[in-house]
Amino acid sequence: MGLTDILVHLDHLTSCGARLEVAISLARQHQARLTGLLVVRHRYPTEAAVAAAQSCFEQRVAAAGIKGRWQCVDGSSAGAGMTEVLLSRTPSSDLLVIGQGSGEAADVGVPFDLPERLVLEAGLPVLIVPYAGTFATVGERVLVAWKAGRESTRALNDALPILQRAHRVEIMAKKDADTYGGMQGGQLAELFAHLAKRGVVARPCSLLTRKATLGDALLNRVCDEGFDLLVLGAYAHGEEGSRAFGSVARQLLKQMTVPVLMSH
Repeated sequence: MGLTDILVHLDHLTSCGARLEVAISLARQHQARLTGLLVVRHRYPTEAAVAAAQSCFEQRVAAAGIKGRWQCVDGSSAGAGMTEVLLSRTPSSDLLVIGQGSGEAADVGVPFDLPERLVLEAGLPVLIVPYAGTFATVGERVLVAWKAGRESTRALNDALPILQRAHRVEIMAKKDADTYGGMQGGQLAELFAHLAKRGVVARPCSLLTRKATLGDALLNRVCDEGFDLLVLGAYAHGEEGSRAFGSVARQLLKQMTVPVLMSH
C-alpha cells in the first residue's frame, strides 16, 4: 500500500516552511492528500496569524497541484494538549510529518519532547524534519539503520512506499559477532530478498569498527554519501517493561541533519 493521506503539523516556528515543503513533496510523489493541522491555544496565535498560515498552506498546496485540507483546532476549547490533538488525527493518516524539537519551540507553545511522544504513541510512521536547513529531495537516497528486532522490522515496512520510489537504498547494520556471525546474518539475506520482491534493490553497508557508535556512524554516512532520508526504529525496552527511546534514536533527535522516519 502507498501513502494516501499525509498529516503535517504546522506551527509558527521559522522551520515550519521547510517542513511544509517536505510534506508537499511527499504528497506530490505519492499523489496523496495533505492535511495541514495548526493547534491554537488561549487565543495564541492571533486570528490574523491563523488566517495568514491558512492562506500560505492553501496557496502552496494549490501551486503543487495536490489535494489539501486545512484544519485548525483550539486545544484549550477541546481540553487537550498539542500532543493529544495530533494523536486524535493520526488514525486517518498514513504518515505524520513534524518538526525537530528546538529551543525556539517553547516560545510558540510546542513541547520540546513532542517528537518522542508522538513516535511512541501515534501508531504510524513519523517523519521528523530538522529545524535547520532546507531539503530539496526526501526519499531519493535512503539509509536504513538495522538491528534485528521488532522496531527495525516495523520501521522498514512502514517506509516501504518511500523505499519503492527511491533511487538508492542502503541498510546499515553493526558488524560484530552478534550481527554477522550469528542469526542476524541469515536474517539480513532474507531481508534483502524480501525487499527485492517488492521492487526495492537495497545493498548492505556495514559499520566495521567498534569504536564508533551506531548513531555517529549513521550521521557520518548520511553526510559523506549525501543521503536525504534516514529510517530507523525508535523504541527500546526500558526498566520493568516501560517504553523508552533507544540511545541511537535519542542522539538522532538531537543531531539530525536530514529528515528521519521513525517507527516503534
